[in-house]
Amino acid sequence: MWFRRDLRANDNAALHHALRHCRRLWCVFVFDREILDPLPRADRRVEFIRESLVALDARLRELGAEHGQANTGLIVLHDRAQHAIPALAQRLGAQAVFANHDDEPAALTRDAQVLGALAHQGVLLRTHKDHVIFERREVLTQAERAFGVFTPYKNAWLKALTPFHLKAYPITKHAGALAPLPEGLSRPVPTLAEIGFERTNLAQLPLPTGEDGAHQLFDDFLQRIDRYDEARDYPAIKGPSYLSAHLRFGTVSIRALASIAHELHAQGNPGASTWLSELIWRDFYHQILSNFPHVAQSAFKPAYDAVRYEHGKAADALFKAWCEGRTGYPLVDAAMAQINQTGYMHNRLRMVVASFLVKDLGIHWQWGERYFAEHLIDFDLAANNGGWQWASSSGCDAQPWFRIFNPVTQSERFDPQGRFIRRYLPQLAELPDHAIHAPWKATPVELAAAGVEIGVHYPAPLVNHVVARDKTLARYAVVKEQKEINAT
Repeated sequence: MWFRRDLRANDNAALHHALRHCRRLWCVFVFDREILDPLPRADRRVEFIRESLVALDARLRELGAEHGQANTGLIVLHDRAQHAIPALAQRLGAQAVFANHDDEPAALTRDAQVLGALAHQGVLLRTHKDHVIFERREVLTQAERAFGVFTPYKNAWLKALTPFHLKAYPITKHAGALAPLPEGLSRPVPTLAEIGFERTNLAQLPLPTGEDGAHQLFDDFLQRIDRYDEARDYPAIKGPSYLSAHLRFGTVSIRALASIAHELHAQGNPGASTWLSELIWRDFYHQILSNFPHVAQSAFKPAYDAVRYEHGKAADALFKAWCEGRTGYPLVDAAMAQINQTGYMHNRLRMVVASFLVKDLGIHWQWGERYFAEHLIDFDLAANNGGWQWASSSGCDAQPWFRIFNPVTQSERFDPQGRFIRRYLPQLAELPDHAIHAPWKATPVELAAAGVEIGVHYPAPLVNHVVARDKTLARYAVVKEQKEINAT
């Protein structure tokens, strides 16, 4: 059993099928150097994975012990997976390798290489759906095409759903097939240092790892799910589930979450209904990536590839200021401080900072997409790409190109008392509520009383939003022209 984005021993599709069909089963995880080598040496995701593997290893040992088998933990390798998996299968004399699907382009290429190498050895590669409820081409339009708009997809998703799709895959009763680890492969999960990484501040963040950590967060969220629909947009309050990293690395089952969300939705719980929609959005973006793989490299709507963004040294300087939270717009800067300090960003703020980068600063959405990919613990290509293309208006079911977030009004609406801003921009903490959203508009008396000098303690705005908006409308006019040409 080859674990990838499914780091749990409970309700795991591939693990269930492997245990049921195999006389002896070994479990393996590969710290894939193809993925890890380009990363910075301090990466919260690698630490999250490593800590979750420690928990998974312990759970596999417990399951084996419950069936009278000792030393049934996890084999952890640090190598290139396309070489390591076939080599391990040959060493163990395995007849089959089980894994769960991963539809990211790089993963599909890797799996094709592994499939070929295993086939050459006479070994099967069996993969299963696990990280979404519906995948690939399971939910289609009446014309048998993949959906490109969310609401009809959601309606079809709900119509297609049956109790079977939410049923858990039992593990415990089949765990007698777990085999003791062979000599030379029975080692503890390697430390970060042993795979060339350093510790981060993950342990200081409110993000517990592993299956137990996911259940802890979910239990907490269930106490507040009733008001999720209202609370989720306000970054200063505890509104989200905070389960995105656990969904990304599979330390929690999507079936377990969707089952409870759907049950509460059926009872008329508004918060659960909204959260269920968010889980369906997740499926939606994964089927977009699967059916329209070009989105990983270019716009979902080809007409938007004609948009010409800022470039050169001026663009580089604007982007650097955005990355470092020096735009002069407090909500944007506080959000960037949040991602830089914690590896997390509130969902509402992801939309705000993305819109600001693309439509205020005129920077290509792919620059921001890459920055998020490097810094978010919960980075998931499908959702990250979908979110950035939504903000830039180039994606499926996206925000219209002429609709542009005003970062000041977003701040006034979703952080009215400036509590979130004060948390991440303490230099502005003494400004009155009405002035904290646009400090450059504060009176000299208010600035002096707060100990703030614009340009010294906090930067002046990089751009004038009104002027930037007009430039964006002109920039995107090429899309309208392209559509008119195509129509004729």
